Amino acid sequence: MKKVTLPKSTLSIGSSTMKLPYRPEIDGLRGIAILSVILYHAKIILFDNTFFKGGFIGVDIFFVISGYLITALILKELKATGQFSFLHFYGRRVRRIIPVLFFVMLSSLPVAWTYLIPASFSDYSKSILSSIAFSSNFYFHYSGSQYDADNGLLIPFLHTWSLSVEEQFYIVFPIILLVLYKYFKNHILAIMIIGLLLSLQLAEWGSRVYPSATFYFLPSRMWELLAGATLAYFEFKNGRIVTLNSLSRTLPTLGLLFISYSIIFYDDFVLHPSFLTVLPISGVCLIIWYSHKDELITKILSSRPFVWVGLISYSLYLWHYPVFAFSRIQDNSPSEYNKLEWIMLTVALSILSYFLIEKPFRNKTLSRKIIRLSLISSLLALLVSNSLIQYKEGFRESLPGIFSSDIFAASKPWLALKNDNGLCDSRTSQFCTFNKGGKRQVFITGDSHMGSIMWELKSRLTEGNYTYSASTLGGCWYLPEFNKIYLKTKMHDTSCNVSYQQNVREMLIKEKGGIVILGGRLPAFLSHEDFNNTEGGGSAIPTNIIFEHADKVMNLKEGIVSSIKELLNNHQNVILIYPIPEVGWDVPKELFKQKKPYLITKHFTPVTTSYDVYKKRSKESFELLDSIQHPNLYRVYPHTLFCNNKIPGRCITHTDKDIFYGDEHHLSLKGAVLVNELIMNKIETIERGMR
Repeated sequence: MKKVTLPKSTLSIGSSTMKLPYRPEIDGLRGIAILSVILYHAKIILFDNTFFKGGFIGVDIFFVISGYLITALILKELKATGQFSFLHFYGRRVRRIIPVLFFVMLSSLPVAWTYLIPASFSDYSKSILSSIAFSSNFYFHYSGSQYDADNGLLIPFLHTWSLSVEEQFYIVFPIILLVLYKYFKNHILAIMIIGLLLSLQLAEWGSRVYPSATFYFLPSRMWELLAGATLAYFEFKNGRIVTLNSLSRTLPTLGLLFISYSIIFYDDFVLHPSFLTVLPISGVCLIIWYSHKDELITKILSSRPFVWVGLISYSLYLWHYPVFAFSRIQDNSPSEYNKLEWIMLTVALSILSYFLIEKPFRNKTLSRKIIRLSLISSLLALLVSNSLIQYKEGFRESLPGIFSSDIFAASKPWLALKNDNGLCDSRTSQFCTFNKGGKRQVFITGDSHMGSIMWELKSRLTEGNYTYSASTLGGCWYLPEFNKIYLKTKMHDTSCNVSYQQNVREMLIKEKGGIVILGGRLPAFLSHEDFNNTEGGGSAIPTNIIFEHADKVMNLKEGIVSSIKELLNNHQNVILIYPIPEVGWDVPKELFKQKKPYLITKHFTPVTTSYDVYKKRSKESFELLDSIQHPNLYRVYPHTLFCNNKIPGRCITHTDKDIFYGDEHHLSLKGAVLVNELIMNKIETIERGMR
């Protein structure tokens, strides 16, 4: 194999330097990719507009580059030596990926200890352990962590899902390629293209049906890596001789336009990965294949600024997410200037780790003994520390008793999903039935506010020999014949649609004489406005949504009234849950900030909100629900538990012993217990009336 002296360049998220002819424009592409990802996660808002809403495409750019360079390396070694060394291949991967990854993880531990409440600290350590095993994409999927959600911005190592995807590719693909090279050499290209098309079709279908799994898992991402791999194979078979002509002058520009359009105009509502992702992937392929040293786009991408950012892109990728996440945890209302400070800190840390960690460990003159000792000691430190965090449940016992219970057990119902005596068809708490054959059927439906009370209620009802059925879905009020629409983009929600709503309706009306518990975050749906507590805190509604009747004849209020009346007229008993007070601050995190003063005073500064703000926010909802009259209708008022009683004119969120909220507006397990007491009282009233 011909030896070429190369600059030490970052090949992709998770790849290494290799002996291939150096192409600075690829480093430039990596520079564009990492800048788009950083700006996307910064969520920079200027003049009421969020810029780089499609910056997540940067990860897809990395995937294409990885597929191209890794395949080129394998094929070059096979051609030169007739064999392939897995030992050398994975040794290069380890030297490139692991040292700086471990360094970032170890550096984050004291920060996590300082700023994360026990439950979050425990989740953090699980993400570290799964990242070490290159399985964090599975962990984040099954834990319900949504990459494009606001709460996803607070998970320090959520971004390592892409490392896991690439490492899984590195494990599987070389083996497949070697088998193809040995036994199906004349069909490699055809097999690659077939695999690409199948994976792309899976991504298109899966993004509509199973969006989380499709986003996180390798099979639906494989086509992006195979796009780069196919280019590498073309080059291996035919060479890449590009002459400067009208085609080579035009196509790199077109490729950059494809990428730029995707980064600027795509957003979180775009199905991704899907057929729409073909646009930026094609753009990357056009630049890789048609770049020429005398062509304008190639010159721009090969310029020092772009190349330099590309060289440190791996460190930038690793550092930016924990820096941003911990900063947001400390300050949940950052200014644009704060975000600029985050980026500057990320750059400084990345330069430091690039020169002190990345370059030395990639240097072949560095003693293998030093490498092994460093990696083993770092690995042991991470395993021991994070296992201890798990064993100690985030060190709950070192904090005030208010943090001793599982605050999030109710506010994240999908984490509490247990099918010990029932059946649910998904982790999102949909269409669950428990204790079939009970004395009476009780149903609960609505959005995540109902999800936050459904699991504690299940225990009560099954113990009382009720059959309990539930279907809750975030941001989805019970509205048959209505589709959920994203107000800003006019896009349909693929989960909260007429089909889902009709399935819920069938569940609710199939048995007369049952009890239906119905509610949700109605003030947000009616106003289309984020919640502002007028005291510095707020929370977004689910992506500024509206509900639209399928034939656009009925409006939202009419739909709510008619859907409830249909249940009542079908001889069901309906328990309406009136709006749960929104808070605007993440209650556990606000209290956690007071842990040091608490150790001295043994008392928290109360986290409360204005009762007047609640009344104003909920006025329209109360009027609408009050307008429905029926002898089988029962009403539960959660605000009576929290507002204008302990503190006049204020709504409380906790006592010195219990926290009633899991975040800005979802009830915790303790809060769910209080509301469910009211619900059980209504159920007892219904039972007395039916005797």
